[in-house]
Amino acid sequence: MLDQATIAVIKSTIPLLESAGPALTQHFYQRMFSHNPELKDVFNLAHQHSGGQPLALFNAVAAYAKNIDNLGALAGAVERIAHKHTGFLIQPEQYHIVGSHLLATLKELGGSAVTEEVLDAWGKAYGVLASIFIGRESEIYQERAAGHGGWQGARPFIIKEKRQESEIITSFLLTPADGKPVLTFKPGQYLSIQLTHPELEYQEIRQYSLSDAPNGRDYRISVKREPEGQVSNLLHDVLQVGDEVALMPPTGDFVLQASSTTPVVLLSAGVGLTPMLSMLNQLLANGHDAEVRWLHACEHGALHAFKQEIQDKSRQHARLESRVWYRTPGEQDVAGRDYDFAGTLSLEQVTDLIPADAHYYFCGPLGFMKAVKDQLASLGVPADRMHYEVFGPHQDL
Repeated sequence: MLDQATIAVIKSTIPLLESAGPALTQHFYQRMFSHNPELKDVFNLAHQHSGGQPLALFNAVAAYAKNIDNLGALAGAVERIAHKHTGFLIQPEQYHIVGSHLLATLKELGGSAVTEEVLDAWGKAYGVLASIFIGRESEIYQERAAGHGGWQGARPFIIKEKRQESEIITSFLLTPADGKPVLTFKPGQYLSIQLTHPELEYQEIRQYSLSDAPNGRDYRISVKREPEGQVSNLLHDVLQVGDEVALMPPTGDFVLQASSTTPVVLLSAGVGLTPMLSMLNQLLANGHDAEVRWLHACEHGALHAFKQEIQDKSRQHARLESRVWYRTPGEQDVAGRDYDFAGTLSLEQVTDLIPADAHYYFCGPLGFMKAVKDQLASLGVPADRMHYEVFGPHQDL
């Protein structure tokens, strides 16, 4: 644990951190990739270019400094980040590299305000945090390896099936090359896929939500084509049935946790429906005793993935009700057949469908999730009944 003198020094640097802002972590990443280019095979460089990862890291560093005397407040963030790290196969020795560049960044950007006392305090504080992450990540690695069908590291899988779900979303059914069982997972979790290909400058790792209930045999992910996405375009256009990819075990802390008598409302927009679909299929497979609501929003019918599947399930399961919003319905889209409402998702339009004691799981673009959270709060839903996942670097809503 940290002594009070070190804690005091860390807290004294909060104004310095806040004045530097994300420029601090942008400099950190530039420095680290310059000195250790091998890490470009680990980090998602697209998130570097977008600024999402530097912002997420800055928020994490600032939160650590502000809660340095109450690390329990960071338990949720530590768990989420540790799961992410295991998906990228982060190893203990890499924490030393990150720590050295973080301290060097503080020294280079902080000027005279960053004294040896400050560097020493941050060195100690980083050491404590690194130990927490290394310990938790070791546990996760061991849990994934010890489970039935489990493994550690990258495991070869074959693309068994490739199916287009909409104009921009394609599903991939992935089966283990060795024909052995696969580790089960909790609906809401994701897979990390590792790709090396002549079209890619570096080895790339991406994380995609599992889009079906666990079965012990194979996994399904459903991938949105991003206009500038190297990996998503490679998956859509180049990789075919029979090709091999490498997967890390399923992981993630956004998981379905509902008793059989708990009403569940699943809300999504666009490709955010993928973890929701995994949750839905598990609920239906278990014969969930309470009401289940599927509320989905997308641009129009051409981008509406899994439409027929959800309509079929709604007819087959009396406790499942589905409602769909198209922001800009197309000429071929028919109200009452393809969608229920035009415009953006509004809970006021379906209040009669929502049980008072429901738990809410939601995923989609950040603006959509912020709007959902605000609507839920306005309806009096407590925070502990709201559960959400941000694709990519985490942000608070």
